[in-house]
Amino acid sequence: MKARSKRLMLVGGGVALLAAAVALVLSAFQQNLVFFHTPTEVMEGKAPTGKTFRIGGLVEDGSIQREADGLTVRFAITDTAKVIPVSYRGTLPDLFKEGKGAVVQGTLGPDGQFRATEVLAKHDENYMPPEAAHALEQAHKAGMTVSQ
Repeated sequence: MKARSKRLMLVGGGVALLAAAVALVLSAFQQNLVFFHTPTEVMEGKAPTGKTFRIGGLVEDGSIQREADGLTVRFAITDTAKVIPVSYRGTLPDLFKEGKGAVVQGTLGPDGQFRATEVLAKHDENYMPPEAAHALEQAHKAGMTVSQ
């Protein structure tokens, strides 16, 4: 085999390995990508059914209901315009309360019930994820426009 042929084979093999590595990284990234949606977007059908995503907003006052098993909790997340019912099985964060900000991750069932696998509560009085704060601000502005 000539030196040129060996060099071409080495370069071709290196390019093939690099392409395979990039494909694996992109595949893993796509599988772990989680999008954020507001309750209004979910109700408008903009959120994927059967895929994992996040919903952020406020825990609706009077919506927290605990099941007899002590682990299952049902509550509602709102952006002050629309409300999404959520069910979650697990331990809730200490800061999780009615009227406070929360972000839930899970899937939307065909019945419109959001099945959460993770619940995140805001960390302090001033913190709210930027997407959730923006969504609440937009919903509040839309509510002000409608009521005037």
